[in-house]
Amino acid sequence: MELRALGNSGLKVSKLAFGGNVFGWTADEATSFKLLDAFVAAGGNLIDTADVYSRWAPGHKGGESEAIIGKWLEKSGKRKQVVIATKVGFDMGEGRKGLSKSYILSEVEESLKRLRTDYIDLYQSHGDDAFTPIEETLQAYDRLIEQGKVRAIGASNYTGERLSMALEASRKYKFPSYQCLQPLYNLYDRSEYETTLEPVCKQHGLGVITYYSLASGFLTGKYRSEKDFSKSPRGVKASGYMNQRGFRILKALDDVAAKMNSTPASIAIAWIMARPSVTAPIASATSLGQLNSLIEAARLKLDTAEMETLNQASAY
Repeated sequence: MELRALGNSGLKVSKLAFGGNVFGWTADEATSFKLLDAFVAAGGNLIDTADVYSRWAPGHKGGESEAIIGKWLEKSGKRKQVVIATKVGFDMGEGRKGLSKSYILSEVEESLKRLRTDYIDLYQSHGDDAFTPIEETLQAYDRLIEQGKVRAIGASNYTGERLSMALEASRKYKFPSYQCLQPLYNLYDRSEYETTLEPVCKQHGLGVITYYSLASGFLTGKYRSEKDFSKSPRGVKASGYMNQRGFRILKALDDVAAKMNSTPASIAIAWIMARPSVTAPIASATSLGQLNSLIEAARLKLDTAEMETLNQASAY
């Protein structure tokens, strides 16, 4: 699988990132291990997770995904073959959230412990924190990079304005700067990234790893009516895509997939990979069949006509 530079971080990552949100939630430990083995065997190396995964599930407290990845790293011995990206800042309960210096320096130790490693390749601010000065957050990351506990930093869920402010603060105070952005982006959710975030990323040479790359599964084509919501715990999230534009996108995906003897999921991921500013889409899988569909996307080459079909169907 092709490796791409992640901004100016010095990291080389596969053009497909495995989304670790499913580990310990909809994929148990044994399944997670098989998926990770298969992903690496196919040439993938970027594994994305967060401290908060999967706190939303009943009986979970967060850290489940990191813990499974850590067990796999220990068992497989493949730490140096992969790029581990995790995040900090979302609510972990009992007041544990945000991007204050003290919280980041405390929470990184918990992530390192769960991941069973002494460094994180890419440590990301999971969301903006309006209550903490940007320079305080960057000062925490400066210390972690100096200590060798973090190799590079990134941001997720930032507006273009706040991302620009953070990059300017790094320059002004000579702190490490965000080397990548993790935005919501897929064939349906295009407008915010393309109009306000992509220009900033291009200007500063940031890497981009997109989340919800399959629009909560909608772009796989498995949700075409309300009765399909029961097919997955995430099914209800797809309801927001069920409108005229959403079904127009599915029709285009079906047409291109049939032409290329592929699947809508593979085509949707290949479309993101073909976007010049995107380094790698993040996508998750709970079975080897699903993973193979994602891996196939990395081998596809959409021509100009196919890209135009998808661009027109998803125009906003």
